[in-house]
Amino acid sequence: MIGPPGTGKTMLARRMVTILPRMTLEEALETTKIHSVAGVLPAGDPLLGTRPFRAPHHTISDAGIIGGGHVPRPGEVSLAHNGVLFLDELPEFHKNVLEVLRQPIEDGHVTIGRAKITLTYPARFMLAAAMNPCPCGYFTDPYHECRCTPAAIQRYHAKISGPLLDRIDIHIEVPALKYDELKSTAAAESSLDIRARETQLARYKGKKKIYCNAHQGSKDIRRHCAIDEEAQSLLKIAIERFGLSARAYDKVLKVARTIADLEGIEDIKTPHIAEAIQYRSLDKNVWQRL
Repeated sequence: MIGPPGTGKTMLARRMVTILPRMTLEEALETTKIHSVAGVLPAGDPLLGTRPFRAPHHTISDAGIIGGGHVPRPGEVSLAHNGVLFLDELPEFHKNVLEVLRQPIEDGHVTIGRAKITLTYPARFMLAAAMNPCPCGYFTDPYHECRCTPAAIQRYHAKISGPLLDRIDIHIEVPALKYDELKSTAAAESSLDIRARETQLARYKGKKKIYCNAHQGSKDIRRHCAIDEEAQSLLKIAIERFGLSARAYDKVLKVARTIADLEGIEDIKTPHIAEAIQYRSLDKNVWQRL
């Protein structure tokens, strides 16, 4: 999520665990074991029933994020297993910390090796990240003047590597709220109303370790994310014009599959592909064209 300070990025991230389905018994046992090994299981709570939400500070070390120690302990990526790992002020994290995230995001586990022991901990989490559009924070804010130079903005965004961005499914801009939106008293959608996993759970029933569209492998994508010629043509144009990678191609299809699921539509249509492409804004070199 990219946007000026105070637009609700952190609040949105904290709401993510509330729209995820309740943990299964298997997930609850896995999560409880990890927290118990790390020594952070709440007293008097023998079984974790809610999905974890972890939000480490940007000064965390690579050992803190991945895990480590003489006897390797789980890090934040494992403590967020079956839940959400939120990285606020993403460009402020040390570069080596961000780069070590690439493997667990891709594989869903992390292996920590020491001289006498090697341990593998599960690390299948939903990564949520937030950042300002520029060092001062106001590049896209219509109500504040940005004083950053184009070079400073480019350096700021360059702190996040292309391979890491490639592994993030959705890049979305969060604009500053208008006064009418702030003072509105209209009832918002509840988390219960927008839970969207029932369709996906039914689709992957019986498949081990696949609970949602994000977990699809290449075979699953070919089976469940088929698109017609019109949508293929649009996706081809996007890939050639924006230089999207093969990984980004798969992620566009997965996001489009989810958009169709939210609308209750079985077949992925061209508008679903178009919307999914819009969520790859940081792949389009938007910030390099200042």
